Amino acid sequence: MIRLFIVDDHPVVIEGIHSLLQNEKGIEWAGHAMNANSCLGYFVHNTADVLLMDISMPGMDGVELCTMMKDKYPGVMILGLSTFNQGLYIKKMMENGASGYILKNSSKEELLAAIKAVNKGDTYFSGEAGEALKAYRLSEKNQLPELSPREKEILGLIAEGYTNPQIAEKIFLSPFTVDSHRKNLLAKLQVKNTACLVKLAVENKLI
Repeated sequence: MIRLFIVDDHPVVIEGIHSLLQNEKGIEWAGHAMNANSCLGYFVHNTADVLLMDISMPGMDGVELCTMMKDKYPGVMILGLSTFNQGLYIKKMMENGASGYILKNSSKEELLAAIKAVNKGDTYFSGEAGEALKAYRLSEKNQLPELSPREKEILGLIAEGYTNPQIAEKIFLSPFTVDSHRKNLLAKLQVKNTACLVKLAVENKLI
């Protein structure tokens, strides 16, 4: 028997999920809370196997509550529940201890599959949530590192065709320091030569 608890600030969501699952074999309704504090209060004297957790709540949000719950009650499996199909939210929940993430428009079958999966210790994403997380991780990989104001200044001068000695004279640095900056820019932006460096800078509006 899987004891299920839900925390969500919308009564209609709680009632909807309760009515969906109340006659389901193997699921026992442990209770519900409408905010993070009530949820934490419940778990002081009670427990549940799976906690369905809304991400967006007034006061403490789901990400913060997820962190606290996993810290205090590591055995409770958390399933993120949201209308937000955004990779950043999903990533934050997973980083803070959630075992899965489903959307509020999920079917009863998907909801049950998610509850059973996380209860077993598996990870579960509804189709859309999984795709959103994949896309977010891909965009993170493609993000360029932050450049310092000095690096941006030197990159701009390189793009204008200045040589190391000319840049050194222009911004009052030694040619050695400018050369170090140039090499660091090549390494940081993972390009082979100055031509590629300038091309990348222009394409990504770094200058």
